[in-house]
Amino acid sequence: MEFYKITGSGNDFVIIDNRANKIKNKKLLAKKVCQAKYGISADGLILLEKSSNANFKMRIFNSDGSEAEMCGNGLRCLVRFIKEKKLSKHNNLNIETKAGIYQTSIKGSYISAKMFFIGEPKLNFSIDAGNEKIIVNYINTGVPHTVLFTENIENIPIETMGPVIRYHKEFTPDGTNVDWVKIIDNHTIKVRTYERGVEGETLACGTGVTAGIICSYLLKKIKSPVNIIVKSGEILKSYFSDNLKDIFLQGEAKIIFYGEFLG
Repeated sequence: MEFYKITGSGNDFVIIDNRANKIKNKKLLAKKVCQAKYGISADGLILLEKSSNANFKMRIFNSDGSEAEMCGNGLRCLVRFIKEKKLSKHNNLNIETKAGIYQTSIKGSYISAKMFFIGEPKLNFSIDAGNEKIIVNYINTGVPHTVLFTENIENIPIETMGPVIRYHKEFTPDGTNVDWVKIIDNHTIKVRTYERGVEGETLACGTGVTAGIICSYLLKKIKSPVNIIVKSGEILKSYFSDNLKDIFLQGEAKIIFYGEFLG
């Protein structure tokens, strides 16, 4: 089957057109294509499907086969795929996800998505993490995220701390993604993310970046517009209204290669 591999700031995905609904065992396929050495290697599998409520529908599966409700960088990569394949003449597209319908726009390789959050954020509360109490913030930006602020973001032991918070009893039964945020100045932050389903740090996370932006703004640490430096070194941009009704995330989505998967 034909696939494209596209990255959004280092968050990479295998994307396949499944509008004919020929792929039946989606979770198994995700495990196969995302696997390193024996597969294509990626953070996730994205399937383009038909929608009765929007222009297209996105299904996204993590590398462990679990299905995610939403992925901000994945959404931007899917829109790049649609444009590259000339599947729509429009530069503004509505994409259906399990978390809701997202508005997107494209200009060259830059894709913008209107983001939102679900429910009320929970700010500045403590949880036990190993032998210490830590202050965290929780928000659902399509998928659950727990945000921590730190000055020493380069030396965070993400691979050991990530699972402790990701599986913490406070966030059962679904678990949570975990984001560490460093405030550089009023218009710049740095974000690192441990992703649920990938079970490790990814080079970028769109919903994680959005979670970091919203929590930072609500705690009066930043103002719009904001540049976000992610693990890959790339910079995403965000613009948002004072009431957070309009939150836009913008960045490049680059095609790495395409081919045919025989596995």
